[in-house]
Amino acid sequence: MRPYVQAIDTLTPCPCGNDAGYARCCGLLHEGGVAATAEQLMRSRYSAYVLKREDYLLATWHDSTRPAHLKLATQQPSPTWLGLTVKRHETTGDHAVVEFVARLRYGGGKAQRMHEISRFVREDGRWFYVDGEFPGKAD
Repeated sequence: MRPYVQAIDTLTPCPCGNDAGYARCCGLLHEGGVAATAEQLMRSRYSAYVLKREDYLLATWHDSTRPAHLKLATQQPSPTWLGLTVKRHETTGDHAVVEFVARLRYGGGKAQRMHEISRFVREDGRWFYVDGEFPGKAD
């Protein structure tokens, strides 16, 4: 049995912000497609957090830093993801950095901003999330 995964209307804008819709954007990657860029992978990982696709998050996490599990389905309070802004994307060979701000809310609390500078590596033609750092308060 497949673990709990949140359903999404494939005609609505993608959670990552692409108006083309989930089925034409992150849905392609969640179903086995290969991200062309680290930014595309990062956007698909954001969408995977929104949809609680722990399987996808772990599969796209580099094995040198991948946790055993994330326990997204049991997270309490569960976050409500409010949006994503990519601030920069830089690629040098098989290494990349993507800086972004994700907006979220826990329970009925105040909206928060998570500012991350993520590192990615490409191996055998596939991008993987390695790790991230959280600079001071997001702009």
